[in-house]
Amino acid sequence: MEVPPWAIFSLACLAALPFLFKIFSRHRNHPPGPKPWPVIGNFHLLGPLPHHSLHKLSQKYGPIMQLSFGSVPVVVASSSEAAKLFLKTYDHVFANRPQTAAGRLTGNNHASVIWAPYGPSLRQWRKILQSELFSLKRIEAYEYIRMEEVRALMLRIYASFGKPVPLRRQLSCFTLSIMSRVVLGKKYFSDSKDVKSIIQLEEFQEMIEEFILLNGVFYIGDWIPWLGNFLDFQGYVKRMKVVNEKFNRYFDYVFEDHMSKKEAEKERDFEGRNIVDFLLELLDDPSLEVKLTYDKLKTFAQDLLIGGTETTASTVEWAMSELLKNPHVMEKASEELDRVIGRERWVEEKDIPRLAYIDAIMKEAMRKRPVASTLGMHEALEDCKVEGYDIKRGTILLVNLWSLGRDDRVWENPEEFRPERFLGKAIDVRGQTFELLPFGSGRRMCPSYNFALRMIMCCLANLLHGFKWELPAEHNVEDMSLEETYGISTTRKFPLVGVPKPRLPFHLYQQ
Repeated sequence: MEVPPWAIFSLACLAALPFLFKIFSRHRNHPPGPKPWPVIGNFHLLGPLPHHSLHKLSQKYGPIMQLSFGSVPVVVASSSEAAKLFLKTYDHVFANRPQTAAGRLTGNNHASVIWAPYGPSLRQWRKILQSELFSLKRIEAYEYIRMEEVRALMLRIYASFGKPVPLRRQLSCFTLSIMSRVVLGKKYFSDSKDVKSIIQLEEFQEMIEEFILLNGVFYIGDWIPWLGNFLDFQGYVKRMKVVNEKFNRYFDYVFEDHMSKKEAEKERDFEGRNIVDFLLELLDDPSLEVKLTYDKLKTFAQDLLIGGTETTASTVEWAMSELLKNPHVMEKASEELDRVIGRERWVEEKDIPRLAYIDAIMKEAMRKRPVASTLGMHEALEDCKVEGYDIKRGTILLVNLWSLGRDDRVWENPEEFRPERFLGKAIDVRGQTFELLPFGSGRRMCPSYNFALRMIMCCLANLLHGFKWELPAEHNVEDMSLEETYGISTTRKFPLVGVPKPRLPFHLYQQ
């Protein structure tokens, strides 16, 4: 049978494609990086702590390097200069998020603020956050909640003085209590098994930790889709579905409870309203560019609750870890607190601007132990050229904050915990000082950073003001572990345990 000429031509074109691709690729100036393996790309170079692996690679290939995860090109920025290029100069190009299993299965098919693609829906949510939910007026209106929960935390710790205290559990209870009251109106959990509730604190904390882990893992199906379509050999997809179902049941209960009370509480004043009340009002708002649904509201509330709980608690836990490992720094902090506050009262939010050394401790913890060790994945919306390098549409961008905090061109002796490096320096954490980006920068920056900073500073200052902290008797500073667990937040592998001793007059712990 005679073969048609068009078929011969088509086969010849197909056969030539790989060679043509190589020829044209040579003319593209990609960032330097290790040669990828077939199918898996550079996955074999990632260890259990990817930010460490990427940091080591950047020392060989430079502050802008390119890898391949499966068939997906990934550019890694590992210096403040590189971060500024991608998050400021080319922010409009890298404002997107990639489609991932976590975004699909735990973020309501990418409707969450964490995973939403860049577009009208994300811009609308960010506008609501910045102008309504976390405006200065609303942040100040919720000060009484933050201070009440600070006092409750101090009293819980005092009840255990002289005994080992698991700080992660206490800090998580503190941040979850604040965010529950602000977002949901009350605590929809119980920290006592004797009190009936929809969920116990310990179970809720485990759900949040699982969510944080699964939203930060490198799931193979995101990078090699044909493999992920058939196999879940990492088990991540199954776990994502389980945790998503748990959160769905929880928020269904919360929203149904609010809707049942909506009419009776219609006249509630501004200060008394919580975020879920405000969100339910938006369902019927005809002025919104993108119409909201019940499921989108639930996902948004989930983002706020989880994001405000885990990252804040982890930041304080890392700060306390470094202080226990460096007791001379803790002594300096206590001296400042005694000088500025005195020993006759607790620290209040109005005192924070005068606590320069506590502020420096917070910044040093954020530098050395960034909770978001690699900022959430960004995706290029179009082809572009950065520093002479060709970066194509769909390329994933990772900004390695771990590397930024260890750049010895910027930080002298970066492995030392030395808050003094921030004293008298105009180094901010609000996205404009690219050497330190705990909340990110640009269009995907965390919009609730002002609220988080108040929680972190007030909690840390009162922990140091109210108590002298030591390690348990069977531990010593030299052997103290600072191992990490990687996820969308980088947390301690082993929760911190400290022994508190009261520093203030007895009557202050009885309020």
